[in-house]
Amino acid sequence: MVESNRGAARVLVVDDNKVNRLLLSRSVELQGHHPATAENGRLALEMLRAEPFDLVLLDIEMPEMDGFAVLEALRADAQLRDLPVLVTSSLEGMDSAVRSITLGAVDYLNKPVNPVLLKARIAATIEKKRLRDELKAMVRRFATSQVVQDVQESGFALGGKSVVASVMFADIRGFTPLVESQSPEETIDLLNTWYTLMFDAIQGHDGVVNQMIGDGLMAIFGAPVPLDDHATCAVRAAIEMIDLVEMFNAERESAGKPPIRIGVGIASGTMVAGYTGTSKRATYTCVGDTVNLAARLESHTKEAGRAILIDAATREGIGNAFVLESLGGVQLKGKASAVEVYAVTL
Repeated sequence: MVESNRGAARVLVVDDNKVNRLLLSRSVELQGHHPATAENGRLALEMLRAEPFDLVLLDIEMPEMDGFAVLEALRADAQLRDLPVLVTSSLEGMDSAVRSITLGAVDYLNKPVNPVLLKARIAATIEKKRLRDELKAMVRRFATSQVVQDVQESGFALGGKSVVASVMFADIRGFTPLVESQSPEETIDLLNTWYTLMFDAIQGHDGVVNQMIGDGLMAIFGAPVPLDDHATCAVRAAIEMIDLVEMFNAERESAGKPPIRIGVGIASGTMVAGYTGTSKRATYTCVGDTVNLAARLESHTKEAGRAILIDAATREGIGNAFVLESLGGVQLKGKASAVEVYAVTL
């Protein structure tokens, strides 16, 4: 009797022996899962790279590419290294089992595989993968894809390293009186909509939103993943942010609501970027004079009456890609000397 397919998984059975493939596939199907088969390691890798699977049942002794080579290939592939593999092999001895586990296999089952044991191993392995996938989804919800990629490739460690990047600060102007004129529910809805629009613009130009501060945000272009044209990407994102706000304001106006305005400050240069906090709770951020300057530029948008302000380093980084207005040397709060400031003409 086939079990209920609630939570059914896709399982790839890899074995050069047709009888073994059929019997293992039948065992998988009886558990309510969906089996697929491959007769050697090369075909298995092609299938794994072409479509998603939840579990692999892998033989060791196969032509063209044996099971050990498959395990090595999976471990070297960032997209497949976490895919659980149960080795089913007729090879006797501890060495094969140890080598399989060392290469990343979840378990090593000797042929002929005990059907009760196989059923238990499949069920337990798929459940662990489901929980791990839920955890990954939760991490992605609270961290950007670039940060997730950095942790997967480099591991997590508190501390930072020097990088050259662009930093952006943006917030909603006159937010406090706006909050006082509407209900808390309307304010939350406004913020959620604003963040949705801003995230789309920033991430669409390879930026990382690393802080959300009330009605404001901080974004990095060029870290943790290096970006050659980080200054250009930051300015393009800022322009798109302004455009999206204007479109959003058209909807607000039709609903009888006041428009919102935002200010964006961008600075480029060397900074220290990395994970700060504790081993239990940390965030990816960057610190340094460049970061402080970006924050000051955003604040100065109110006085300057301009939506996007950039520093001289960003100006140099973008070349002639945008129309700019020089505001000359500006004495910004916290800076010992005047800073050359440019407004991006919209």
